[in-house]
Amino acid sequence: MNLSPYLRIFRGTAVLLASVLSVGALLPNSYAFAQNGEPSLEIKQGDKSQTWSRAALLAQAQTIAIAQDSAYKRPMRYQAVAMSKLMPNAAQYETIQFVASDGFVANIAGKDVAGKGQAYIAIESEQQPWPPIDANNPQKTASAGPFYLVWFSPEAGKISSEQWPYQVVKISVEQPLTQRFPQMVPKPSPSATYAQALKGLQVYVKNCAVCHTLNGGGDASIGPDLNQPYSPTAYFQKKFLRKLIRQPSSVRAWKTSLMPGFDEKTISPGQLDDLLVYLKHMAAAK
Repeated sequence: MNLSPYLRIFRGTAVLLASVLSVGALLPNSYAFAQNGEPSLEIKQGDKSQTWSRAALLAQAQTIAIAQDSAYKRPMRYQAVAMSKLMPNAAQYETIQFVASDGFVANIAGKDVAGKGQAYIAIESEQQPWPPIDANNPQKTASAGPFYLVWFSPEAGKISSEQWPYQVVKISVEQPLTQRFPQMVPKPSPSATYAQALKGLQVYVKNCAVCHTLNGGGDASIGPDLNQPYSPTAYFQKKFLRKLIRQPSSVRAWKTSLMPGFDEKTISPGQLDDLLVYLKHMAAAK
């Protein structure tokens, strides 16, 4: 049996083994394939778990047009199912987790999933495959499919670029990241920057924790830990750390680099200040 049409859901076969190990909680048949060989998506809410095949999702889908797609950086049209259909009670959950096949993990507030951003799961069909995410990057030559969280009105919902997980294999209701991994939370301190560090924590959770861990805490497995053995604040001058976050290739670049840049629309100057204070605070409090 030729499995090549299905292997495209991975961003690179080199990360496959690491992905399986890092997302060990996934059930075997939820890791992209239903029993009949079709890609599948597991949606878990507490003790209730349902596995949707691609065909079943396409049967429920409607055509939507995304004005500016995050992965493809241009307008796109998709067959998609509203998250409100797949998870009608999303607003009542503190955190909904979206796990991708390569270890990218987005923890998104339930109120955002149910909110003005209008979240949809886009489904790639075998008959109409999507283009590669970036044909020039060896780790992004696959498409965003078969399942991709897209937002019809991202600006209305204040949705960041890191809240568009693609190649999704599992969606589940979870406790907030900071409750499950308290080691990433700044300890109470009389420091004048403590309140700002707490704000920076929120910036970190939304934009950085999708790829990185901190003090060993987190769900993702793409990027390095940001405090062990050293914080980037220990070996980057502040000027260059800012440049790295805004445009990674302006500081260091290689073909297989995966880190995106965060413009001022995604992380405002004030939020970037908060993030750097948070990282500095955590470096001093290891």
